[in-house]
Amino acid sequence: MSLYELVKRCRSYRRFEEDFFIPLKILEELISLARLSASAGNLQPLKYILSNDPRSNARIFPYLHWAAYLKDWPGPAEGERPSAYIIVLGDKDIAQVFGVDAGIATQNILLGAVEKGLGGCIIGSVDRDELRRELKIPERFEILHVIALGLPKEKVVVEDIPPGGDIRYWRDQNGVHHVPKRPLEELIWKVYSSSPSD
Repeated sequence: MSLYELVKRCRSYRRFEEDFFIPLKILEELISLARLSASAGNLQPLKYILSNDPRSNARIFPYLHWAAYLKDWPGPAEGERPSAYIIVLGDKDIAQVFGVDAGIATQNILLGAVEKGLGGCIIGSVDRDELRRELKIPERFEILHVIALGLPKEKVVVEDIPPGGDIRYWRDQNGVHHVPKRPLEELIWKVYSSSPSD
């Protein structure tokens, strides 16, 4: 699979085959990809909590908020919830600001998941204080976000936003999740190039 195809398939999946088991070895391989990520000052301040246990997953799930644009959808129903979670932490004994480290590491994790036939979703809307209490996470760790992982149970389609169109994702009557993306020509504001344009 080319890098372009890998990135194209790396969507935010929010419904999964909940009974699909993801071995701990797979989660560790994904963290190995995060470990190889660039890090500001090479401080490497990120730490991770891994969960592939249904009981632990059930403890994490209530503190996550899903798909803000889907107002009538409270999140995945039983049977469609993630098989695993990776909680991304910033170790404040190493750094106070975590900059782009978590984003780079998380993208590596998600690309690795797609390569293995899995899918995931970065969840930034987290009840952090409650999750900290539930899992007894020490104060030295800042909860940055949670990555939900599993075997996708939904189809996600990327579409160009038409002129004057909306950026909000949506689901059609068949449950297909549509994600509008701005077209390339809208993103490239200026070009300085010595080569002739095609």
